[in-house]
Amino acid sequence: MRRDILFVPFLLLFLAPVRAGAEPYFSPERTEPVQNVRAATLASGLDHPWSMAWLPDGGLLITERPGRVRLFKDGRLTPIPGAPEVLAYGQGGLLDIALHPDFEENRLVYFTLATGTKTANRTALGRARFDGARFSGAEVIFTASPAKSGGQHFGSRLAWLPDRTLVLSVGDGGNPPQRVDGMLARDQAQNPATHQGKLIHLKDDGTPAGPPAFPGPDAAPGLYTMGHRNIQGMAFDPLRGTLWVSEHAARTGDEINRIEPGRNYGWPKASWSKEYTLPMDVADHHSLPGMTDPAVVWKWRFAPSGLMVYTGDAFPAWKGDLLAGGLRSETIRLIELDRNGTVLGDKDLPMGHRVRDIRQGPDGLVYVLTDEDDGRLIRLEPR
Repeated sequence: MRRDILFVPFLLLFLAPVRAGAEPYFSPERTEPVQNVRAATLASGLDHPWSMAWLPDGGLLITERPGRVRLFKDGRLTPIPGAPEVLAYGQGGLLDIALHPDFEENRLVYFTLATGTKTANRTALGRARFDGARFSGAEVIFTASPAKSGGQHFGSRLAWLPDRTLVLSVGDGGNPPQRVDGMLARDQAQNPATHQGKLIHLKDDGTPAGPPAFPGPDAAPGLYTMGHRNIQGMAFDPLRGTLWVSEHAARTGDEINRIEPGRNYGWPKASWSKEYTLPMDVADHHSLPGMTDPAVVWKWRFAPSGLMVYTGDAFPAWKGDLLAGGLRSETIRLIELDRNGTVLGDKDLPMGHRVRDIRQGPDGLVYVLTDEDDGRLIRLEPR
């Protein structure tokens, strides 16, 4: 019988200890397929779509990495002018999108984006007002520090917490030999003086939501967690009152982590990842004291992007489980959890396309964006 999911108040579980030093769940490359699901393409012709956000009237805002936003409504895609200007370079551009929790009153839409130049760029948080036809008053309200060069590892997922603060992911800055302020970019993830390789906790005006979660006079404002490589999936779990992220490793070793503020998630000192160019591990250790182990590890090349917790009724067997999109794998993984968030196993849903984002719609169905020149919006329905 399918396990029950019990609601637990936010504060109780969000402050509960995160597993540290325990063996993670290792996702097999081949596993049982997800059954009785049909994929219906609703729209195509999107240019590397990155994220989507549902409007109260049923419309769907979709970002495209080159810097555009389109509205999908009544089966049609309509360009929406007035989005923030971005640096469209490499992995950077116009990325995540989310409505303010009080959108119906203030009409605020939030974006993550790359700003600057090819040699000096940053992950940033922007916002604008949406009147149903266009954006106005677009502004950048937070920029990661310091600037980096190159077009890699912007991170750029965001999630709202129940207290109306938000969490933003910032990537570590790039692969070797990429450097930031004279240090290998990946090592910035262990440097509390920078935002690279961190989760950042912000108020809705872009200012820090509290003091840095790591001690020291030089700690960067807003630090929430550290030791991350490149988080491109993030979802708040209303059933367990916690935050989940999925993050890219290098060659193998991708992770899902359950987030607790003030924790160090290890990169690059503790990791299951292997180097791209050398037949060796990135780290000397898979686990270290004082660092939090992942909940899930892929020892094969999954390349996660997009993450959600299913809470709807259209797929009752999925309730309370995670769905993680895969770019390289061109699949979605259904990560089965018990009511406490322990991983029980996973199943595979082949998509045949690079999955960039995955979201639950107001109808309880699952919507998917594919990362392609001719990107698609796909709806998953019960067969």
